[in-house]
Amino acid sequence: MFIQQLYTNCLSEAAYYIESNGEAAIIDPLRDIEVYLNLAAERGASIRYVFETHFHADFVSGHIDLGKATGAPIVYGPGTKTHYPVTVAADGQTFALGAVSLTALHTPGHTLESTCWLLKDEQGKPHAVFTGDTLFIGDVGRPDLSSGNLSSEELAALLYESLHHKLALLPEDVLVYPAHGPGSACGKNLGPETYSTIGAQKQTNYALQAQSREAFIKAVTEGLGQAPAYFPINAAINQKGYQPFDKVLADGMRPLDADAFETAMLRPDTLVLDTRAATVFTQGFVPGAISIGLEGRFAEWAGSLLPFDKTLLLVTEPGTEQESITRLARVGFEKMGGFLQGGFASWQAANKPIDMLIDVEADEVLMDLPHDDNLLVVDVRNSTEFADGHIPGALHLPLADMTDMARVANVPEDANLYVHCAGGYRSVIAASILKRQGLHNLRNVLGGWNALKVLDGMPIEKETAALN
Repeated sequence: MFIQQLYTNCLSEAAYYIESNGEAAIIDPLRDIEVYLNLAAERGASIRYVFETHFHADFVSGHIDLGKATGAPIVYGPGTKTHYPVTVAADGQTFALGAVSLTALHTPGHTLESTCWLLKDEQGKPHAVFTGDTLFIGDVGRPDLSSGNLSSEELAALLYESLHHKLALLPEDVLVYPAHGPGSACGKNLGPETYSTIGAQKQTNYALQAQSREAFIKAVTEGLGQAPAYFPINAAINQKGYQPFDKVLADGMRPLDADAFETAMLRPDTLVLDTRAATVFTQGFVPGAISIGLEGRFAEWAGSLLPFDKTLLLVTEPGTEQESITRLARVGFEKMGGFLQGGFASWQAANKPIDMLIDVEADEVLMDLPHDDNLLVVDVRNSTEFADGHIPGALHLPLADMTDMARVANVPEDANLYVHCAGGYRSVIAASILKRQGLHNLRNVLGGWNALKVLDGMPIEKETAALN
């Protein structure tokens, strides 16, 4: 028996390759399936099953393309309804894989169809359980991403039963392999590890402690932040189906010279996305472009901020076109219009118009604050970050809320805007959005709050009530 966790940091996502006697199964594959095909080929195995734990909300699965490429059936848990052919397993149904087996454990709560897969070894002994978003390391899946008409509290009640009356009854040495690790928005506060055991989780995971159903429901439903806007879109794509990834990649990999790119970007259904590093973007970019650099949580911010009905034109560092397209496709973007051949340098060489962002050091903000009555600090961090410390009088405009044009429209046009986040990545995204909306009198604060808060004399205000 062979198990490999295939972890993707930018999405905090874990897919799994399980193999026995030349037969392999993939659990929760990403949209780009070459890694699974290559791994099976390298090991001389054939992929026999594609198992899904639920309809993922935070990424588009590669299950359909992988099933077509291998002939393997796509297997979901009880109650699953899709717009493409799948095998719907019964609770407790077992699937042989070489000398081992995987058994469906229906565990509703995160979603209604959520199902864990219990791997039994060659002797029929439970060895590992692949828990999807039902059980994380140190946390559980949030119950407010319902695949039905149930409330968060009703789903949490189902989750209590799934955890305490099914997963917690497994032997304590059974390995726990979840679908996500730290940083994922599918839970509240995932631990730093990406695997554990049932016994360790019963000792350390708050959701598996002995408690009443009512106390559990209160614990898992309190403090849930707003889910990213693209989650229901991705869940629907996973249920309904999608274009083949190869077609999305071919559309995106069309090279456009500066003239063709300029013509394409004038169409009303297009949007220019610049995936270069934030520090590079500020030095010069195609006017109207939105910056989301590959160096950060690129796919999540793209899914949260960009419209899915627009055709994307890409400006990238030469050589990163395919990476940009792949990571966009992972969160459901399929309308690709091509990329600027030669990158931004070719745009400059063609003497096309350019725009820039002014970068300022943190100490400049401190010097300007008492002397510029027209200065407005725009803080684009989330609510918890803002409450934990901010500049008095700052306009709090979380980056995740900047799809709300009414909120963006309330930013005063005549103010001297100083935009910051925690470290400098999100502020450049925000500044590019503000620029696109016609606000040009702005500056990006290098180093963000991390640089501002350590300056002697920097006024800092906290909202203690919001932190309790």
